[in-house]
Amino acid sequence: MLSHPLLPKLKELRLSGMVDTLEERAELAREQKLSPVEFLALLIDDEIERRRQKKQSRMERTAGFESLKLLSGFDFAAAPTLDRALVLEMATCSFISRHENWLICGPTGVGKSHLATAIGYEAIKRDLKVLSFSVHKLLSNLFAARADGSYARLMHKLSSADLVVLDDFGLRPITAQGAEDLYEIIHCRYERGSIVLTSNRSPSEWPELFGDSLLASAALDRLTHHARVTIITGDSYRQRQRRKEDAKHKEDPENQ
Repeated sequence: MLSHPLLPKLKELRLSGMVDTLEERAELAREQKLSPVEFLALLIDDEIERRRQKKQSRMERTAGFESLKLLSGFDFAAAPTLDRALVLEMATCSFISRHENWLICGPTGVGKSHLATAIGYEAIKRDLKVLSFSVHKLLSNLFAARADGSYARLMHKLSSADLVVLDDFGLRPITAQGAEDLYEIIHCRYERGSIVLTSNRSPSEWPELFGDSLLASAALDRLTHHARVTIITGDSYRQRQRRKEDAKHKEDPENQ
């Protein structure tokens, strides 16, 4: 098929969504005898979808997720104590519009980070601004930001995002300066934005992580005020996978 006469005009206007599907849509219009308005509507839909996907990809990169973890890939059968209805409710992201928090606790490997990241992706699908960090990395970034003069800018990003995911709270010791920074994040976001926080520590252990009892009390009072607390129990996903692989290895005749 010869190039459609609209092609160079669409390229000049940088309507690449239309460019990519122009020939296909033109053929469809001929086959189904679409009116010019119907043909144009299809092209506009293609451009809107391309821009939506491009924006979503950009927001995913900005969020800083370490890996792709979607709710569709979560193994609920491996976490029998987890309330599936609650997870699906949180996936609607209505808690974000109410500026509520979700605190997810449990031992290593039960899917806490997977859930937190999946909720972040669901928020981005709804055009919400998301930032995701391990607590240790975030506090390290803030420490470095003081040295290069970018601290205020980073804190502004943290306070203005619709959702901040804080992963692995309590996994590593927190310095006195780190505790103050964490308090500042919680304080700035209190009743203004949501936090999804994961921890392998019980909530009863959280105060000691701050070192300063007054700072801990003030931070945790705000963090837990408008929050759902979910405790996940069970075996580590990674250890379950290892046992399955070991069993498969033993059953394989070639390994006998």
